[in-house]
Amino acid sequence: MANLTLVYGMRLLPADEVAEVGDATLKLNNGREAHVTMHVLEGSKDQIEKQLKSSLDAFFDFYPEI
Repeated sequence: MANLTLVYGMRLLPADEVAEVGDATLKLNNGREAHVTMHVLEGSKDQIEKQLKSSLDAFFDFYPEI
């Protein structure tokens, strides 16, 4: 199997300051673009950590071949 690249970003902000979240655009070596959907998790530190771990597990469930 080829090496993989996981693209992600994180930023922690006060919950009431976020007005809108868009997707991120990646430029690929072949000249094309790909888009990454950004996800928002809210709650206490412990709640966010739990949600993030659950989301990460679910993400890899989409790719059982790796």
